[in-house]
Amino acid sequence: MMPKRTIQLIVALVAGVALQVRVGAAPKARPGTPAPRTPTARSLSCGDLVGFQVRLDREGFSPGQIDGRTGANLSHALTAWQAANKLQPSGQPDCATWKALGAASDQPAITTYKLTDADIKGPFEKRIPTRLEDQAKLDTLGYQSPMERLAERFHASPELLAQLNRGVPMTAGRTIKVPDVAPFDPDAKPVRDAANSDVRIEVSREESALRATRADGTLVFYAPVSSGSLHDPLPIGDWKVTGIGWHPVFHYNPDLFWDASPKDVGAAIKPGPNNPVGIVWIALNLEHYGLHGTPEPGHVGHTESHGCVRLTNWDAARVAALVKPGTPVIFK
Repeated sequence: MMPKRTIQLIVALVAGVALQVRVGAAPKARPGTPAPRTPTARSLSCGDLVGFQVRLDREGFSPGQIDGRTGANLSHALTAWQAANKLQPSGQPDCATWKALGAASDQPAITTYKLTDADIKGPFEKRIPTRLEDQAKLDTLGYQSPMERLAERFHASPELLAQLNRGVPMTAGRTIKVPDVAPFDPDAKPVRDAANSDVRIEVSREESALRATRADGTLVFYAPVSSGSLHDPLPIGDWKVTGIGWHPVFHYNPDLFWDASPKDVGAAIKPGPNNPVGIVWIALNLEHYGLHGTPEPGHVGHTESHGCVRLTNWDAARVAALVKPGTPVIFK
């Protein structure tokens, strides 16, 4: 259950298939949608912000969308990683943390990726309407552009990819720079990690974060979330996973949305990464509530939801690989 779709960034298609990426190019957006901020350089005494975000992501302490910026998501992920590794949990990207992260993973934060025909040619959705009833008319809720697909694949903001590849025409066969993380494939169903059969999930409203913890207290995964609002608060209590739906159909019921228009009617919205609940729905023994993905990864941890727990699509897929029916889920 989510706020209505907003477009983060659409870059103009050149000659039908070529995508020209330019820092400072004005993105197209729906009327009333704030323009996304362009990443700014940040000088650190040790490392850089993208490096911290990439290394945390590799360690299973997700900073959410990798964007080269400071903020609550990065600070919370740093605090959690520092505490888990017996460092002072300051939440700051300091030298001690950089050194410790480098010791765990000393490969560069940025790697290269060769673009394929599928990356560039799609198919892509030309337009995804704002109204959910209109979204229900689409055959699929797929990506809208090569940039959106690539950004999600490498857990990054479109603006960061544009900055990394200034002036590079994104055509099949070209090599581009991307964050060096495990690529996300929305069509690859997560394989359950049997080594974490005793995991339980905790979601903290105060921290805006999800923790997957083993019975011995080991933290195996951490990620930012959006969870509840004043109108739809997170339902505090102990729950359990009842099922996992990959590429779910979203059944819009306006009666469950306090901000729905009186004219709205129910609608079934087809699967896809831009579906209102993203690429996976983890159902709970609490009617209408679950853990799920999102079409707006840049909003996770920064905006409220309609009560459910929303993660980036790539983090939701990680959680789906850790849980099974019966897995405890604690909202606190």
